[in-house]
Amino acid sequence: MKSRSSLATWLSGLDGSRLARVLAMRKDAASSPEPHSVGELADRLQRPGSVALVLPQLTLPCLQVSEALAALGTRATRDSLTELLGLTTPAAVHALDETLEALSDRALVWHDGNETLHVPTPLRQAWSRPLGLDSPLEELLVGTTSEELRGILAVLGIKPPGTKSQRVAALVEHHSDAERIAALVAGAPAATRQLLEQSARSTPRRSLFAVLGAPGHDLRPGARWAVDRGLLLQDRHRYGPARMPVEVTLALRGPDWHAPFEPLPPVARLVAVTPAEVEREAASAATAFAAHAASVLSACATAPPTRLKSGGIGARELARLGKAAQADDAVVRIALETAYAAGLLARDGDRVHPTEAYDAWAEQEPAEQFAVLLREWRDLPLTPTRARDEDNKALPALAGAPDCGGCLQARRGLFTAAAGLPAGQGVEVASELGPLVAWHRPLADDTSPEGTTPFSAVVREAELLGVLARGALSPLGAHLAAHADEELDVTARRLLPPATTAARIGTDLTAVVTGTPSARLATLLDSVADRETSATASVWRFSAGSIRRALDAGRTADDIAADLAAGSATALPQPLTYLITDTARGHGRVRIAPAACVIHGDDPALLAEVAAHRALSKLALRQLAPTVLVSGSPPATALSALRAAGYAPVAETAGGTVRIEKRLTQRAAAAVPPPRSNVGRRGSRTTATRASDMPADAEMDVLAARLLKAPPTPPEPDPFGSGVPFATDTEEIVAGYAKHLSYSDVRQVAHAIDTGAAITVEYVATSGNRTLRTLSDLELDPPYLDAWCHLREAERVFTLSRIHGVMPA
Repeated sequence: MKSRSSLATWLSGLDGSRLARVLAMRKDAASSPEPHSVGELADRLQRPGSVALVLPQLTLPCLQVSEALAALGTRATRDSLTELLGLTTPAAVHALDETLEALSDRALVWHDGNETLHVPTPLRQAWSRPLGLDSPLEELLVGTTSEELRGILAVLGIKPPGTKSQRVAALVEHHSDAERIAALVAGAPAATRQLLEQSARSTPRRSLFAVLGAPGHDLRPGARWAVDRGLLLQDRHRYGPARMPVEVTLALRGPDWHAPFEPLPPVARLVAVTPAEVEREAASAATAFAAHAASVLSACATAPPTRLKSGGIGARELARLGKAAQADDAVVRIALETAYAAGLLARDGDRVHPTEAYDAWAEQEPAEQFAVLLREWRDLPLTPTRARDEDNKALPALAGAPDCGGCLQARRGLFTAAAGLPAGQGVEVASELGPLVAWHRPLADDTSPEGTTPFSAVVREAELLGVLARGALSPLGAHLAAHADEELDVTARRLLPPATTAARIGTDLTAVVTGTPSARLATLLDSVADRETSATASVWRFSAGSIRRALDAGRTADDIAADLAAGSATALPQPLTYLITDTARGHGRVRIAPAACVIHGDDPALLAEVAAHRALSKLALRQLAPTVLVSGSPPATALSALRAAGYAPVAETAGGTVRIEKRLTQRAAAAVPPPRSNVGRRGSRTTATRASDMPADAEMDVLAARLLKAPPTPPEPDPFGSGVPFATDTEEIVAGYAKHLSYSDVRQVAHAIDTGAAITVEYVATSGNRTLRTLSDLELDPPYLDAWCHLREAERVFTLSRIHGVMPA
């Protein structure tokens, strides 16, 4: 409450413009409905969710200063912060003041009248061990007994005082002397020194566990020496890591150690570029992407891609779309993801079909089409070109992966980094923007392939879309970053040429279209020719097979020639007209008729009578010869209809022999048991009160008495048929999503979630590959499961429906 009061007091002292700036920077916490007082605003700004939304937007120096403030705790002042960071030059101190000002604008730091720097409680809790430092020694000694303290002091050669508080004070005084601790560690065994030095520089996730077996036993080599002297403190009553007090950590790091602080972004190699060069390259990239995207979606409209059983469009379908559109995998993935986000594609059963919105989009000019997809790319909660998972397995597109807020921040960090370059200059190599993105958004997710420069994936996407050109932010990228959609549309129309409505058809049976073909022209050429290339110039090739394809679709030779003549910039060459005529001349000379059954006999008059019989019109009989009829109905249907009409047909086998119809006596294998009684189930008359039994004018106390006297309704049994009800809400939630698990497996998962135990699961990734993963620190976020993956040594998100088996860890 003291911290909140300080924040409210600090906010009350701000002038109107400064308070408006804080509200603008923290609009996530000050959203509608508007706060009615400064105190209410202060309460909102300190909510954990509000801080969690702001942290990913901070630059590296802001995060470093925030962590240093969290490490200092209540002792944080500007002077102590300067000392911890090791700042000695006026320029470095000035950079610290600017960083504190930036944090202050977000209400993440404020000071009181005593110059003490305060931070919100959720911000301090964002780090379990800020700067890798644990709690002070006095705090870690709370659970230690007086006898244990006596033993530690005795080993250190200190005469133990009489009371526990005096012993704690004596040990704290001893450990507060950094030189004394350094000398003590210098005389330790080699294994102990190595353990302590490694523990002093470890992170929370990689802290060295001193306990491997039961509490108090099986210490790592060298750990017992340190525990006996209080350099590592161990809770003997439960499992957990041996913790190093902050005094010991700082002593081992030495007087020259300081918290990291990098106020300046990395230096990238720059080259001079002119606005005309940037616009020219951006226009080329945007034009090529617009043409490829239109081709990809046209291929989806012609042959909708099939989805994998695990969801998404797999590598085979992606390769097919890429071949049809003459585009590489990255362009295909961006086109699919942005089109799906824009509502141009939708999942329909086991396929992905274009929507009605696609028809309207396809009729637009390339600039308008491109602007729609570009805006969707800016707001995509994923990295569309990510083609491999952490196991280096192929990832499908449109797989419905969980939203990735860090991917959005990576894109915004790229905008900020590119916009911060000097005017008239761009980076020599585009990948050098990666370290700049990492400085502007340290918490952004980097999905670049292993072994590449950081954030190379998002940089490559920006280049493909014309957002980056010649290592600088293009006008398209500037409008996109500023959310200036109207200016973006105007710039796109200026940079991208209009659609081409005519092709140049040559005597080599090719049609060449420069620029982006219009939807009408592309549809025409796709129907009568095969696309060979698709870029700034697209090429189609005519062949007998492509012309035959158009004829099969119901077109005539005259229609094809007329449509091509209307869409050609020149007269149709003679080889093409000959090809159309020759192909049409041989088209349909052999015909194939559908037939589900054949009716034949020796009497032509009888077959003619059957064909003309009005009662048999539903069979759709068609006479192919005097003694042969075909029908679209199955043989059994035709046999029954003929017998009902008074004829006496017989059925034949596939070999032409008469099929003998012999009825086999059928008997049930066992008596069908009667259905189970519904007694005790929710909603049955035995446990529910009928509405007619309730008086119409019942008072609330009468109703309460009736409810108290009613027998308890038993819980619903599980849906697995065992009749055992769900033990916890967690079990019921897990069972609703993990459809592949048995009830015992569901209970194991729920138990692990509720107790924090580790489990091993059989998991089917989005690529369809099965892996065994050992998971711990499980958190349920339906339909997902957040957990620490021991295989990858990292936090991972797992989909409950993809878990196919569970076993103890």
